[in-house]
Amino acid sequence: MKIVTLSKESFGDIQKSLLRRSTDSYPAEEAKVRDILDRVRAEGDAAVWDYTEKFDHVRLTPETFAVSEEEAEEAYRAVDASFVGILRRAIARIRNFHEKEMQKSWFMTEEGCVLGQRVTPLGRVGVYVPGGKAAYPSSVLMNVIPAKVAGVPDIVMCTPPGRDGRIAATTLVAAREAGVGTIYKIGGAQAIAAMAYGTKLLPKVDKITGPGNIFVALAKKAVYGHVSIDSVAGPSEITVLADETANPHYVAADLLSQAEHDELASAILVTTSRELAEAVSREVDAFLPKLERRAIIEKSLENFGRILVAGSLREAIQASCS
Repeated sequence: MKIVTLSKESFGDIQKSLLRRSTDSYPAEEAKVRDILDRVRAEGDAAVWDYTEKFDHVRLTPETFAVSEEEAEEAYRAVDASFVGILRRAIARIRNFHEKEMQKSWFMTEEGCVLGQRVTPLGRVGVYVPGGKAAYPSSVLMNVIPAKVAGVPDIVMCTPPGRDGRIAATTLVAAREAGVGTIYKIGGAQAIAAMAYGTKLLPKVDKITGPGNIFVALAKKAVYGHVSIDSVAGPSEITVLADETANPHYVAADLLSQAEHDELASAILVTTSRELAEAVSREVDAFLPKLERRAIIEKSLENFGRILVAGSLREAIQASCS
């Protein structure tokens, strides 16, 4: 990774670089997304399937559009029993946390008037889970479990298939364990359009949640208002603040865990120790040959990854919080 001495100029350059990743900085991609949304809205399933064939190289049919029971059973056979156990433990912990956030209806009568609020769950929620470059069962749990806790009766999920037309077994098992109803083998802006507008085979949802690439983010931004969304999320990013006592192996692992998500991801270390900076850089170099997503990580680190060496802890903290 590039090691840079922290200064007003170097920090300004990094900020400008990171801001270029905003969804307002992709007019060409925004136009492409608009075309996809308009076509899916007009043509429905046929357009969704055409885009899936174009981008994911999978030709869908009414019979293969959604994950079958046989595919779900096969996914369970493909994963270790220990993985299922880990999922169930995570689900219990996530549910326990979100149950504490639950709002309740309440009413009161005052001078002949009934006042209060009624809290009701949405009828149908669509969860988007990335899948083109890697499997993210954690994204399934973090989006589905809150909806289950809220009492949403119908939760559907969209995730892009691999070239074999299948969904990653870990993602599929996570979806079944979390309680997803129907899982559709579609991704990208076309999946967001299908959930937002509805098609013959995929009913319109009330809200769309979940992360994705720039095309997914732009699509969610465009359909907001027609359907509710969680947020227009930017690329993954991490900032680690560390002094000379930090373990360089752990710091490097933390940085790489975010850099692997996408070429636009950002991983930054701010430290007061030149020795730590050099040690972390060496650890990153040692990790890379062992990682399947090396090409994505290298591009991410080249464009948006830096190690900043600050002159004092105060400067390091200020940079980390800016």
